[in-house]
Amino acid sequence: MSIDLLPAFMRENYEIHEWKHACVILKEDFSNEWQDVISVLTTFRLRKSWITNPGGRKSKNSEFIDSFLYEKEWIEKEFKTQAVVDEKTTDSPTHKVDCFKNRVALEIEWNNKDPFYDRDLNNFRLLFDLRAMSAGVILTRRDELQGIFNELGRGSSSVCINGAYE
Repeated sequence: MSIDLLPAFMRENYEIHEWKHACVILKEDFSNEWQDVISVLTTFRLRKSWITNPGGRKSKNSEFIDSFLYEKEWIEKEFKTQAVVDEKTTDSPTHKVDCFKNRVALEIEWNNKDPFYDRDLNNFRLLFDLRAMSAGVILTRRDELQGIFNELGRGSSSVCINGAYE
């Protein structure tokens, strides 16, 4: 299994799902981006203050991941796509991808709701089919953390991050 390519820390602290040998593709064909993703996920820690203090537009968890990757030349990216039917062109822009570099997309859905997750999967499928991206990563909070969020008074938010908070 290519998930075995991930460091032990990640296999032990994250719930990881892979499709179509993504780890091998990332590691072999996009080694710099692979290393960036490994680095951000081994550096990231779920902090109690980031859960209890309101974040505004974007959670502190998402801000940490974005900032870490932006420092490594990842960018937020919206793709300008169009559909052509009988010589009539209609703009059909995609949903922005949180972090994009060298045909690798990474989306952060910290307070994920099913419609957003579906939107991200559809966006990735479209961009892959259009050959605008080669691999995608979606980070989301696992449901099992909801108990901790409830205890901290953060109620109903809905990842793939295990472990304790600081």
